[in-house]
Amino acid sequence: MRSFFVLLDRELKSYFYSPLAYIILTFFLILTGYLLGTTVEFFQGQPRQYLPFEFFFNNLLFWIAFLLTIPIITMRLYSEEFKLGTIEPLMTAPVRDWQVVAAKFFGALLFFLILWAPTATYFGIFQSITGQAATGSAGAFAGSYLILLLMGMFYISIGCLASVLTQNQIIAAIVSLVTILLFFFIGIVATVKPNVSQNLRDLMAYTTSVLHMQDYSRGVLDTRPMVFYTSMTLLLQFITYQVFQYRKWQF
Repeated sequence: MRSFFVLLDRELKSYFYSPLAYIILTFFLILTGYLLGTTVEFFQGQPRQYLPFEFFFNNLLFWIAFLLTIPIITMRLYSEEFKLGTIEPLMTAPVRDWQVVAAKFFGALLFFLILWAPTATYFGIFQSITGQAATGSAGAFAGSYLILLLMGMFYISIGCLASVLTQNQIIAAIVSLVTILLFFFIGIVATVKPNVSQNLRDLMAYTTSVLHMQDYSRGVLDTRPMVFYTSMTLLLQFITYQVFQYRKWQF
């Protein structure tokens, strides 16, 4: 396991040695900070039917911040290694393929969590400004960040697979973003479209991130999304591992 943690440290440090990481952090903090300001403005002066916590995690700006950052985080993971040729010295080191794949995934996931960590303080800021409680229960708070973690794992896995398929970071980001948006919007359209069969509607509800966040931000902790996101993450990482093993012999 020591090799894995060395690789994980390498992956995480590679983000902060690049100016791109600080651009992402700045963009993310500006966007989520603006979302916090919008939430404060929306709830000041009059009561609402739902809590500020629900408003924050079910807002369009939240989904923009969530969906756009993942392709940028993952686009360089494999494509840069193949493009620069650094994959060769990496694979001659005493490490296993699964350790490389796992380290890249968890490195991206840790950076994703670092991005979102400051938002946990936003609700205390909201309460100090407005005098209102931002969350209704500890379960809603924990549930929202739990589903955020699970969704992050799944979408990062999509980005990892896109990155291992090409040497071009831009192409990897575009493929990742298009795949994520297709998956994201197909679920929404199929759920709200009137002429869709009930079975398909139920299936899409099972896989739709918007509905999952709505439930978890209210403290409704359904285990089905946990199973879905975990199993899909494992499947995509397995496919990424297989593609990585195939591609590394081409260099």
